[in-house]
Amino acid sequence: MSASAPVAATVDGPPTHAAPRRAATPYLRLDIATAVASFRRLAAALPGTDIHYAVKANPEPALLAALHAAGSKFDVASPAEVDATLSVGASASDLVHSNPITRRSDLVLEAAQGVRMFVVDSLEETAKVASAAPGAAVLCRLVTSGEGSDWPLSCKFGCSSDQAVEVLRYAARVGLDAAGVSFHVGSQQRDPGAWAAPIAASARVFDLLGAEGRRPRLLDLGGGFPAHLDADCLAPETYGRAIEELLDQHFGPRRPMTMVEPGRSIAAEAGVLSTEVLAVVYRNGARWVFLDVGVFTGLIETIGEAIRYPIETDRDGGPTGPCVIAGPTCDSADVLYQRTKVELPLELAEGDVIRLSGTGAYTSCYSSVGFNGFPPLPTHVVP
Repeated sequence: MSASAPVAATVDGPPTHAAPRRAATPYLRLDIATAVASFRRLAAALPGTDIHYAVKANPEPALLAALHAAGSKFDVASPAEVDATLSVGASASDLVHSNPITRRSDLVLEAAQGVRMFVVDSLEETAKVASAAPGAAVLCRLVTSGEGSDWPLSCKFGCSSDQAVEVLRYAARVGLDAAGVSFHVGSQQRDPGAWAAPIAASARVFDLLGAEGRRPRLLDLGGGFPAHLDADCLAPETYGRAIEELLDQHFGPRRPMTMVEPGRSIAAEAGVLSTEVLAVVYRNGARWVFLDVGVFTGLIETIGEAIRYPIETDRDGGPTGPCVIAGPTCDSADVLYQRTKVELPLELAEGDVIRLSGTGAYTSCYSSVGFNGFPPLPTHVVP
């Protein structure tokens, strides 16, 4: 026996080889090749459209490097995200800053880093960009309803088409490049028709500005393309065909350059989150399964049961029953699924491992830095 071989003592016999140690949970397993394949499939479904991966979805350096090598550009929202993309070889000219409300000093820093495209949705922020990044290009973000999406983005940002015309006129007056329009139809958008209203509104902005002799040239179609979390999620090709038809309908031969900002559709299916059962408790006629991961350690998108992840366990194959799933912290809001019960094996017990798939996006980056003393969710990268 090698002197370095691990052994485990037994009561009645000689030392034996120890079983391999299981990786400590929770952790996210991120398969980079799967993410790159998702990027390429979406790019093929949207020919002629620039793909700017939304760094906020998962900023894992190995993922950013692989996407850059595959031809992706990037959507950023802070100097730290700019640094992350530049560090893997991306050019600042391939970045769009999509956060419409930004600290002035951050705009100055990003402009110094070379970023030249910013999204705004108000006169106030347009003036700020003109001061902080003179001569930069701007896109004005239109408001959308978010209908059809699992995670709507309709309340915080965006303006009407008439307001967008005013913003872009003002941008030109203060020395900015009034490049065009952007919007976002909501994350995990299940309806390809959700792009219809904002594309029509964008065409109206282009027409009104065009009548004044202005020439906006770029339409940012945003993100929203869904990950395949269940049978109701459509393929990227379906979205590509719908968007192509809408662009032809509303712009015809005047079609502008287009870009998109996908995050979930590229990173989500590359991730599997492994977690351990802490306890199975019966109360008020319900079975509660407590995990060592929860709302505050990566699964914040389960709030309101908005995003429902596919679940597998080591006990699959036997009888199942409904249960409530909760996280490990002492906060009563740390409940993942309660309104709609999840069917899990009746044999499930403390120490069993559960795997949540489709978790490569908006998990590790949402994890708290130490609420209740729980560390951030670690990532195990698979090349």
